[in-house]
Amino acid sequence: MRTVGTERRAAARGAVVGDAVRPGRPGPAGPAGPAGPAGSANPAGSAGPAGPAGPARAGGGLSAQARAERGTRARVARLILELGPSTASVIGGRLGLTPAAIRRHLDNLLAEGLIETRTARTYASRGRGRPARLFAITDAGRSAFEHTYDDLASSALRFLAEEVGPGAVEKFARHQVSELERRYGAVLAGVAPADRVRALADALSADGYAASADAAPGSTGPEHSPLLGGEQLCQHHCPVAHVAAEFPQLCEAETESFSRLLGRPVQRLATIAHGDGICTTHVTGRSLADRQGISAQASAECRGGQPW
Repeated sequence: MRTVGTERRAAARGAVVGDAVRPGRPGPAGPAGPAGPAGSANPAGSAGPAGPAGPARAGGGLSAQARAERGTRARVARLILELGPSTASVIGGRLGLTPAAIRRHLDNLLAEGLIETRTARTYASRGRGRPARLFAITDAGRSAFEHTYDDLASSALRFLAEEVGPGAVEKFARHQVSELERRYGAVLAGVAPADRVRALADALSADGYAASADAAPGSTGPEHSPLLGGEQLCQHHCPVAHVAAEFPQLCEAETESFSRLLGRPVQRLATIAHGDGICTTHVTGRSLADRQGISAQASAECRGGQPW
């Protein structure tokens, strides 16, 4: 269900991305190119992330002037993202824009909700006069840039799959989670088995996944415990959901790493990448996992110690 927040973020992505086209969707512009001198027109197809659409030419394309405006506005927003709250004079000076030009771009970005104004702290040595007005990126503006990175990541993985093969994407996904697994493994090393799922949820939350852990449905009660009846690890946010929607190898590699970290079989029940509200992973209870391990060992001994 779309909310006011999601609609605002969608509008922000369109404003910041400008002419950039998502994979598989036709459009007039190519990938972002190098920025030219401030206020000058970028070559056709080189428009980067930017502001609202300018006047359209016949055939639906933007004029060179409109593309230049988009490109310059994108550089203004990106500089604010990189520098943090900054004055108009600092931003204009870094980009070589006139006071009138920087005011125009800042006003447009403010109207789109991509930046906001703040008042600088004043000190006794500053003297009299109005406090400096600072411009800072908003959550909507930051989200818009994050989604442009998603597009780049998807394009890179698509190119890797086409040039090397699907196996290369799987190898890349496992490489990506290996660093997380190393860090989380150090955190879980001294944690009791009964607390490991919750400790993993805390580690994931520290990395922006907004994770939680609880007993699996049907496993609670005086005669059951999460350790025996199983647990659920829930991730309410996924930083790579848009990329994982096209490349499920990322989710699969993550699920495999959870199993290794917890020392128990796990099963992914739902993912944000596939349209579910939460990424839900069921962690098998310790008693059942132990029984499965004993059964597997017995089967191996019956086969002369050879695995399947």
